[in-house]
Amino acid sequence: MGKTTGFMEYQREVPADRGPLERIKDWNEFHLHMPEKDLQTQGARCMDCGIPFCHTGKLISGMASGCPVNNLIPEWNDLIYRNLWRQALDRLHKTNNFPEFTGRVCPAPCEGSCTLGIIDPPVTIKNIEVSIVERGFEEGWIVPNPPATRTGKKVAVVGSGPAGLTAAAQLNKAGHTVTVFERADLPGGLLMYGIPNMKLDKRQVVLRRIRLMEAEGISFVCNSEVGSAALPAGKLRTDFDAVVLATGATVPRDLPIEGRNLKGIHFAMDFLTANTMAVINGTGDYISAHGKDVLIIGGGDTGTDCVGTSLRHGCTSVTQLEIMPRSPDERAADNPWPEWPKTHKIDYGQEEAAARYGADPRTYLTTATRFEGDDNGSVTAVHTVQVAWQKNDKGQFIPQPVPGTEQVHPAQLVLLAMGFLGPEQPLIEALGLDRDPRSNVKAEYEKYATTVPGVFAAGDCRRGQSLVVWAFNEGRGAARECDRYLMGTTELP
Repeated sequence: MGKTTGFMEYQREVPADRGPLERIKDWNEFHLHMPEKDLQTQGARCMDCGIPFCHTGKLISGMASGCPVNNLIPEWNDLIYRNLWRQALDRLHKTNNFPEFTGRVCPAPCEGSCTLGIIDPPVTIKNIEVSIVERGFEEGWIVPNPPATRTGKKVAVVGSGPAGLTAAAQLNKAGHTVTVFERADLPGGLLMYGIPNMKLDKRQVVLRRIRLMEAEGISFVCNSEVGSAALPAGKLRTDFDAVVLATGATVPRDLPIEGRNLKGIHFAMDFLTANTMAVINGTGDYISAHGKDVLIIGGGDTGTDCVGTSLRHGCTSVTQLEIMPRSPDERAADNPWPEWPKTHKIDYGQEEAAARYGADPRTYLTTATRFEGDDNGSVTAVHTVQVAWQKNDKGQFIPQPVPGTEQVHPAQLVLLAMGFLGPEQPLIEALGLDRDPRSNVKAEYEKYATTVPGVFAAGDCRRGQSLVVWAFNEGRGAARECDRYLMGTTELP
């Protein structure tokens, strides 16, 4: 694929980002675009590797390896190298409904399983992906494409995050009349309010796609919480021929230690959501980090987003606690290709903090033990201790405090970014659905049918907290099985 010897002739290059000290002054996307000629050169690095692992999404050792939506990566890399952009866009849309999203926020497990990555830096798949779709919008190739005929079947999709949007797009393509219910004021779910604007622009990118879907015949009903008195769950069963649940896993993991009730301690998603609402509206109430020492408990993308958002507010300092050890710079012996590379990474938030304060804000193998407050009931400090991971009597690794490593960190704002426990339960209970041991909706992978006929589940509410690209995978799969249920057969992939 590409140029046969390209991987030996060209080095991996990625587009430059706006400078960290410049970009923390605004909420605009920080990635810059790459010239077309340079993109073609990067496409030329795609090897004729015979068995490409990049587009075969699998779970290996519990981690994503390759692309969960099975993007035809070698094919569109070759087309870009040959300057056939329109054909590359067609290939991309065969497997991915929203490459403008994955090309911005997906962690790119495809690159982790790139064959070239065994000996050299992998192909820049993610950047080429987003460049293809943005070229499509610029050239006017991406236009509304409503189905030629309608089946007469009506489907309700609950939740307009990644899984819900994908399911809606596919079901609409099959000719069903699709209504998406969203309890927030704007559609998009995680894409709208869970990811900050500097990573994914809401008006220019997210709403652009929503408006396109509306033009294709999909209805979005916002400010509507299914299961509330105004919209009982049972109404969906009577008004629609099928229901797809895509509500996400939105119950945050808490930290019930001394002082948790102090003011100034918030869940990360509350912090990020209110901020994005204020950015979109140009005003509004939000949790401000301005002039405060901010302490973030938890790593991952959410923790990084809290770092970047706090810096843009103008915080005095930012510290990020991670209970896990620092990952190695290179793959460890027990983390071979094509597994997801568990290596040390510096994301945009840490890069910005280092530029602003001179050091990476992360502290590893550390946990909070108690919160300290003032006479007004507001948090003022966080007490921490270092930990060592040791086996308990059941053979499980658990963190044990290391005596003599206690510290006190000043903090007037604490953000809990420790992941999510599962979906909210009231709607699941109202529909009478069975749950798995982790409280997720019980539905088999690749079948997505719940224990109630005509009700399907996809994304994080079924599999638990996961990558956005797995939500796209499940949304497409649930749409396929829902279409089969409604019509007896299906042509959806």
